[in-house]
Amino acid sequence: MDTVDLDVLRTCSAWLEDDRAVLLVTVVRTWGSSPRPVGAMMALRDDGLVAGSVSGGCIEDDLIAIVQRGGIAALVPDGLPRSVTYGVAAEEAHKFGLPCGGTLQLVLEPLGRRSAIGELVSRISVRQLTRRRLDMDTGTVELGDAGQADALSFDGCYLEHVLGAGFRLLVIGAGQLSRYLCETALGLGFDVTVCDPRSEYMDVFEVEGIALLRCMPDDAVQDMKLDERCAVIALTHDPKLDDLALLDALRTPAFYVGALGSRVNNAKRRERLKEHFGLAEDELARLRGPAGIYIGSRTPPEIALSILAEIVAVKNGVEIPRLFAVAGAKEVQSLPSSPQACAV
Repeated sequence: MDTVDLDVLRTCSAWLEDDRAVLLVTVVRTWGSSPRPVGAMMALRDDGLVAGSVSGGCIEDDLIAIVQRGGIAALVPDGLPRSVTYGVAAEEAHKFGLPCGGTLQLVLEPLGRRSAIGELVSRISVRQLTRRRLDMDTGTVELGDAGQADALSFDGCYLEHVLGAGFRLLVIGAGQLSRYLCETALGLGFDVTVCDPRSEYMDVFEVEGIALLRCMPDDAVQDMKLDERCAVIALTHDPKLDDLALLDALRTPAFYVGALGSRVNNAKRRERLKEHFGLAEDELARLRGPAGIYIGSRTPPEIALSILAEIVAVKNGVEIPRLFAVAGAKEVQSLPSSPQACAV
């Protein structure tokens, strides 16, 4: 799940502990273009305060106005969950700022003890995949273990939402580029881990909100048990640190495995992995190097942006045109000759 949605649930839990009336709003169905995906959530307090979003502004404004006039009960008069649809007519879509043809169906759920929000937050905080099943007729909630993240179903009677296990990013190397990359990755919702056994780098590496490992990177890859919601990026330029970690990462379900460096250095890395470690062609094909999309990056923050743009594109299933995957020969010649600048 997205970090923004986890923040919504945490806010709900905090407001409930303060004995405030809270409404949880969830996008359960979309038609045409929609500003937020199915599963997006927003918390609405009895005084009109909000956390999260379901449309980017206009629908939120309508719900806030209703609550400020009549409280949460104005939206759920019988105290039970109900569904509402915005944007069915062209006039309504225009009124609420929905894109042309966009329609959203929302579930409005008044929260209380039966909602199990505190327990849900606790489970998600330890990366436990959880299926939350809401009975629309009674408002009661059941929590259970789940096997697939981000799945949502709504049949009018029950809303089932699988939550937890956000995306993880393992960064190999604690240099300057890593710092910029980690700071941005946190804002994108990744759980970030930096691994570097070199004390001269780790002793001065300071980014709040990430995990630090001083072991060998290949040990970190094995210990983290990477799954299909994990990405790995090697940034050290040191084959002793990068190669074994990449070797192990390419044999996991991680959705992204990349390495910094020039095209020449990445070609040499592929040869090493193939000749000395027996990596198969289909495994090598998963290695993204030079990492990043071509945006003319010259500084560490720009290179970090390029790399994260590629990671997010792969995460979202976006095919990257070859033009942007690597720099063309003429474009590379126009860039500074440093390894980092030529990497993207």
